[in-house]
Amino acid sequence: MKWISPWHLSRLGILGMNCRNRDFIGRYNERRLFPLVDDKLKTKLLTEEFGLASPALLFVVREQFAINRIEDSLKELDGFVVKPAKGSGGKGILVITGRRGDRFIKSSGAEIDIDEIRRHMSNTLAGLYSLGGKPDVVIVEELIEFDNIFDGYSHEGVPDIRVVVFRGYPVMAMMRLATHASDGKANLHQGAVGVGLDIATGRCLKAVQFGQPIKLHPDTHKPLDKIQVADWRALMVLASQCYEMTGLGYMGADIVLDKSRGPQVLELNARPGLSIQVANGLGLLPRLRHIESIKAGKHRTPESRVDYAVEAFAEPLPPVSETTATLAKGGKVA
Repeated sequence: MKWISPWHLSRLGILGMNCRNRDFIGRYNERRLFPLVDDKLKTKLLTEEFGLASPALLFVVREQFAINRIEDSLKELDGFVVKPAKGSGGKGILVITGRRGDRFIKSSGAEIDIDEIRRHMSNTLAGLYSLGGKPDVVIVEELIEFDNIFDGYSHEGVPDIRVVVFRGYPVMAMMRLATHASDGKANLHQGAVGVGLDIATGRCLKAVQFGQPIKLHPDTHKPLDKIQVADWRALMVLASQCYEMTGLGYMGADIVLDKSRGPQVLELNARPGLSIQVANGLGLLPRLRHIESIKAGKHRTPESRVDYAVEAFAEPLPPVSETTATLAKGGKVA
């Protein structure tokens, strides 16, 4: 293992946990606003109120007795997602992509029956997946329709894009790709692939798994450097709009691309992790300090903040030979 000195990390502009907590979360996020994003049900209702695109809320389960007849609520649904309102790190999320008779097909391809869904919901209500083990609520929401441009780039799961938004400006982004090691979850600590994305174009800058650089997806062997996210500006504007919606000055916006509906807000985080810097091979701190230097109210709309971030933080284009195939496809995945 190679050790890097704190002095060298500082020179690279790496944002550490203490600085993040003190200078950004503590200073720009009022604690009274945390429940808006810590509780996924509140976030879901908030996106509906503000008219931001998000997977539709199908129904909520609050009491154990309601689980006894849960098949009645699920009978018309071929695919759906079950998640805890107060879960974290992808824990407790159950993705059902189809049915075969009386059995339900998970995103991994494994089949389960209704009793296993009841058990999962019961554990969720009991707080098995919630922060602090507190009693929770079950959310059942619409299944994201996987966009074909990402075929082969995510294993047993839908890729999502994490955008760090500071004072309404998108400052850094990465895509998280599920793998067999991560059990279909887009969680870098569990083995998902992190792909750093250029804030201006949505193209791949670098890819890592378990903190180590990689070139190919570990399960599908597709080249990761060919990734370029479609509808990128719309995705950036959606992330920026979450600032007005929540009032949080420093947050992580997790967004997915639906095949027919485009970018959708999946969830928000008032304490986004720091591994996005590893995925990008860049430090967050210089960008955050740059945004701090901008006079408050200078860019009043999400669109103007995105335009400024694109100009300020765009990465140089790679050699022409690396982009020819991508450009020939109109800027999408080669």
